[in-house]
Amino acid sequence: MARTYEVRTYGCQMNVHDSERLTGLLEDAGYVAAPADAQADVVVFNTCAVRENADNKLYGNLSHLAPIKAANPGMQIAVGGCLAQKDRSTITTKAPYVDVVFGTHNIGSLPVLLERARVMEEAQVEILESLAVFPSTLPTKRDSAYAAWVSISVGCNNTCTFCIVPALRGKEKDRRPGEILAEVEALVAEGVSEITLLGQNVNAYGVEFGDRQAFSKLLRACGEIEGLERVRFTSPHPAEFTDDVIEAMAETPNVMPSLHMPLQSGSDKVLKDMRRSYRQAKYLGIIERVRAAMPDAAITTDIIVGFPGETEADFQATLDVVREARFAGAFTFQYSKRPGTPAATLDGQIPPEVVRDRYDRLAALVNEVAWDEGKRLVGRRVELMVSEGEGRKDKVTHRLSGRGPDNRLVHFTPPEDVEVRPGDRVTVEITYAAPHHLVADGPVLAVRRTRSGDAWAHRQAQEPGATPVGVGLGMPTLGVPAPLPDAPACR
Repeated sequence: MARTYEVRTYGCQMNVHDSERLTGLLEDAGYVAAPADAQADVVVFNTCAVRENADNKLYGNLSHLAPIKAANPGMQIAVGGCLAQKDRSTITTKAPYVDVVFGTHNIGSLPVLLERARVMEEAQVEILESLAVFPSTLPTKRDSAYAAWVSISVGCNNTCTFCIVPALRGKEKDRRPGEILAEVEALVAEGVSEITLLGQNVNAYGVEFGDRQAFSKLLRACGEIEGLERVRFTSPHPAEFTDDVIEAMAETPNVMPSLHMPLQSGSDKVLKDMRRSYRQAKYLGIIERVRAAMPDAAITTDIIVGFPGETEADFQATLDVVREARFAGAFTFQYSKRPGTPAATLDGQIPPEVVRDRYDRLAALVNEVAWDEGKRLVGRRVELMVSEGEGRKDKVTHRLSGRGPDNRLVHFTPPEDVEVRPGDRVTVEITYAAPHHLVADGPVLAVRRTRSGDAWAHRQAQEPGATPVGVGLGMPTLGVPAPLPDAPACR
């Protein structure tokens, strides 16, 4: 009887995509996904190291499994991802019942390490210092039949003082354009109609092979792929965000008018202390040029409050940028000290009560601005890609949910006479706006059944009762397929 597995994912989009590869590797090795109501034989934690409580969260979850494993001697526990890359054998010291520890550079080793641990009856810890094989060459089990991540690079060459990710993911390594486009074409042939190009610093793509316009060329090349209806990307960095990318977005019909542009702070002093190589004026200039080229673009961001040395005047500068940039949404974070980062030893650490007060004031302003921006869309007709599992109250309200071209989440009432499947397209009129979503309570104006909807239906027929990879962050999603926001250090 085949052994069962469960993958638990924490952190950024890169981890979510890595977990798709982990599930692909496990299934390629003969494992099968555990039913939702059953304990898996193998539990894999794909971890994040960005948040201050990441360690506590991992060891808390591991301790819950300890008695279960004691009662089931054949059960195995594996820990991978950024926290594993950082803590290494410390994990098996603190949690001696863990069987396998693997890092960010060798996820392809997981099945071998599990078997070695089982045969040798001792923990296997394998951490590599650099990437041996680009992860996209590994087997992948995609969470979605209609939308997919496509990794174009891994690692980061920036040196942000709050960020531990470059130390754990390594220097940037780029895939060749032909490999990326071949993967996209293969996905479209399988029924995928939306792809998200993924990288730690996606618009720096090409630095490894010396082409500063490689990313804009890649966007335009995606526009030539028949059947690919939507192209998105995450996450760019303001320092490398150039006009050729804005032009490619505006001139390539299937590149969507949505942009996630991390701000982190509106204060030039704080940006300098963060070692972010742009200032407020440059950032707002990018926003202005994007809006001039794409008036309907929805722009979202990341912001950290309470960075060491941040004054009330610095914080007010951040609020000023929020008001001027008119973000459609923002992921806001209280600064979290991470050992091993330069910011952890900076003077001027902010008292927690001050950080919390600033966080609350920022969140209130972000919601106010996002709500105002959403209200401007009431009465507008929008074509949605119907999504799966994005509306938490859909079963209660008898609604479905989908994403517009600008990536806003819209809840709508499905027609009674036409089956609407995830991956299909519907045209609706927005009737109501809230800070984090829109509602279309009127009749659906048009339904377009798609190859993506067919692909979803085929997967349902092939995998009855299958459950997607679990993702644990407790944060609102930004796009399809149900992506998680990067933690701030991933920008």
